[in-house]
Amino acid sequence: MSLYSRWIYPLLAHVEAERAHDFTLAALALAQGTFLGRALLRLIAGPIPWCPVQIAGLAFPNVLGVAAGFDKNARVAPGLALLGFGHVEVGTLTPRPQVGNPRPRLFRLPEQGALINRMGFPNEGVAAAVARLCAFSQAERSYLLGVSLGKQKETPLVEAAADYVAVMRAVYPYADYLAVNVSSPNTPALPALQAGRYLEQLLATLVAENERLAAEYEVARRPLFVKIAPDLTHGELDGVLVAVLDNRIDGIIATNTTTGREGVTGPLAAEMGGLSGRPLRQCSTQIITAVHRRSNGRLPIIGVGGVRTAADVQAKIDAGASLVQLYTGLVYRGPGLAGRILRGLEIGD
Repeated sequence: MSLYSRWIYPLLAHVEAERAHDFTLAALALAQGTFLGRALLRLIAGPIPWCPVQIAGLAFPNVLGVAAGFDKNARVAPGLALLGFGHVEVGTLTPRPQVGNPRPRLFRLPEQGALINRMGFPNEGVAAAVARLCAFSQAERSYLLGVSLGKQKETPLVEAAADYVAVMRAVYPYADYLAVNVSSPNTPALPALQAGRYLEQLLATLVAENERLAAEYEVARRPLFVKIAPDLTHGELDGVLVAVLDNRIDGIIATNTTTGREGVTGPLAAEMGGLSGRPLRQCSTQIITAVHRRSNGRLPIIGVGGVRTAADVQAKIDAGASLVQLYTGLVYRGPGLAGRILRGLEIGD
């Protein structure tokens, strides 16, 4: 049992979940800003195998990244990279500041190794994040930086494309790739953007803007990934893939949190919101398999959901994922998790 599991998590478990997360972010921000702090983060990570992964024209230093939602305001990407993660996806960012849904809105289910959240994209707005993204992009770094794009809660679906474009324009010079979040269950009607006509219009708009911005800044076109829900039917998934392939989107992120509660018990199981963690592991892997097969392996996939071990990562790679992200695993397994997983994969090879 690790020091984190024996001593630190039991202390954090007595603190309200979102407050504990805020404390974690503050500690990471402090550590990444000092020589001794950075040394401590490297010590916690341990030796990190160098095993580059090439997808969508980008060279990721290893297979493992942090999913959107952990670093909503783009504050601690360097600290997470020092812990061994090869890429960090910040956000989801919206055009204007947004408080999100009322608290409490984040719940631990330790017996299931899960979280339920109904955050609702709380963030300071894209303008507040840009200065930090600029600093991250200009610093010497060994990780890739993704930005998750979202829409304002009150924006109607027919006007959603303008919100995504606004965030895209603001972060474009600083992001290595862009993730289009159309699947969070905690923003009203947002998952409906995965439906055919909405998604087709949104993706066509973003692809055109991507080309325009690349020319304006004289940089390589930023890869676009679409983040999908685990709750799609086969027919809905086929519709998403048609829109994605027709618009030559660079890849899929599978998956977001689920509204399902299969196998989840206890007093918090009925809380509204998206479920993440161990109960999502099999469902997300099944979606990865379906995307891989239905696209004939043409779409790079970033697999997310229920990742806590090297075996979990390997299962998603075997299902068709090129990269894997985690979030909830960090809550229960602690900051040394990335290093343990990556060394485990190296041994498995």
